Amino acid sequence: MATDLRTINDVFFAVVDRDLPRVMTYRQGSTWINLSSRELYRKVAATAKALQIWGIAKGHRVAILSENRPEWAIADYAALAIGAVVVPIYTTLTPDQVAFLLRDSGTRVIFLSSRTQLKKIQAIRDNTPLERIVMMDEVIPPEADPMEAIMADGPEGRDDAFDALAKSIKPDDLATLVYTSGTTGNSKGAVITHGNMAANLSHSLDNFPLSQGQERLISFLPLSHITARHLDYAMMNQGVMMAYCPNVDMITAMMREIHPTVFVAVPRVYEKVASTVKGKAAEGFKRKVYDWAMQVGAAHQAEVLVGKTPTAISWKLANKLLFSKVREAMGGEVKYFISGGAPLGRELAEWYARIGIRIHEGYGLTETSPVIALNNPQQHRLGSVGPILKNLEVRVASDGEILVRGPSVFKGYWNLPTATAEAFEGDWFKTGDVGNLDAEGYLSITDRKKDLIKTSGGKFIAPQPIEGSLKVNPMVAEAALVGEKRRFPAVMILPNFALLEEWAKKNSVIYEGRDQLCTDPRVVEMYTQIVEQVNGKLAQYEKMKKLLILPTEISVADGTMTASMKLRRRHLEAKFRDQIDAMYASENGAPPRVAATEVRSS
Repeated sequence: MATDLRTINDVFFAVVDRDLPRVMTYRQGSTWINLSSRELYRKVAATAKALQIWGIAKGHRVAILSENRPEWAIADYAALAIGAVVVPIYTTLTPDQVAFLLRDSGTRVIFLSSRTQLKKIQAIRDNTPLERIVMMDEVIPPEADPMEAIMADGPEGRDDAFDALAKSIKPDDLATLVYTSGTTGNSKGAVITHGNMAANLSHSLDNFPLSQGQERLISFLPLSHITARHLDYAMMNQGVMMAYCPNVDMITAMMREIHPTVFVAVPRVYEKVASTVKGKAAEGFKRKVYDWAMQVGAAHQAEVLVGKTPTAISWKLANKLLFSKVREAMGGEVKYFISGGAPLGRELAEWYARIGIRIHEGYGLTETSPVIALNNPQQHRLGSVGPILKNLEVRVASDGEILVRGPSVFKGYWNLPTATAEAFEGDWFKTGDVGNLDAEGYLSITDRKKDLIKTSGGKFIAPQPIEGSLKVNPMVAEAALVGEKRRFPAVMILPNFALLEEWAKKNSVIYEGRDQLCTDPRVVEMYTQIVEQVNGKLAQYEKMKKLLILPTEISVADGTMTASMKLRRRHLEAKFRDQIDAMYASENGAPPRVAATEVRSS
């Protein structure tokens, strides 16, 4: 439901004014620790006071380098309350990357989580403008200021001076510098105001009925990413209790303990859940049950996509045998499943619909604060990212690029006037995405404009839908299409090594290391068949003619994955440039260290 927000501080006061006994919770060992509205206020006010004592005032930059935990939100709310500008930093970044962000933003104070992050900061501190380091875990000064001690010095009741200062912040005041994760390698600080975020928050949950004080969400997507941060604000503004998950490996256990009523994840998380289910039903009787249940689910998919629970006896049986078990593993009480941050993929969305889960896919960018469009319980269309938010305008340029304007569009890139000018066409922000808007107002995304592949024959190919179809198979962890200015497209596949190694053991494949595993003829044949199945659904010019099986995994460390878990296609291509060139140069010879094979015509 739409709410009238002017600043992010309005969200904080909405949480405080409800005076709820539990607005946040976090795990300490095996015990869950709850924070009430009053405790949150006290800790935020105390932290804001410390910042002021240190000379931090309106416009000064304050960084947060931490996993998801209550202290992240407390530091954020405290800085915003006094008009400071928050600079969120991914914990996966290297010391040099962190140093660049701190210097570029001119950050004076940083809040960090652990000794691991403290060592990172100590290594680069002399090359940054940092004046204060605040640590959330236990620490002994002068290494850092202990946040626990700072938070303990809060008022017992409301602090009129603090409230007045927080409420004096205006919509045009700068709230945050969010550095883009940079799929092309360039990290730029997006300048986002309180008004930008507030305008987006006011409409992003339209048509999602939520019961104040009764809903639960696990906050596990990195809060450094604007999607996760927006989500926390939006949910807390609606009275949803936040359970903080500092490590994604804990999410399975936490879902069983918290029983979230709202589940929001990036596609990679949904892919892993689906792969796990498929992997457990790989053969024998379980496979027969799985195949039958999915056939039943396919017959009733349309009902699920309009928000209905099928009543057919066959579906109820399939639900008992399989579907309900998947939902139980995700907590068993989720009302709304939402996906954002990257394209979900039609086939993955269909797989979930067949097991009774309707995923509401959305779309947005850092620069739009972030939501542009979102499917919802009343307006949902498979294959689209939903209707446009009410206070935004979207149009499609002559080359297919999506342009957007409205109150949530950012003000530009920090200290980069040329990049800012290039990002706009008049007052329309150029998203860099290609798509279309249908007559009923549903937006669909084809691909990133820069990722479109143009073959030497002049045909344009959108790689993401094809890669998504490949990743539906649990044996494929990642796929990257290549073929720019080439005669035909080919694909690089990164295997799901956990499943591949299990498959190799069952099929008596003997190997020493992943290089040998990826060149084994039976492994090559298995992945060739996966590609052929996808080729059968493609136009002739889209069909992948060759395949590389890469004995590696993408990671933030080697530059092939962004901190927000997106594939850096160009980095992966550069890393295997010699093998790609050899693949296209020769019809037969396999390049060293990487399996290359022809894909049979279909």
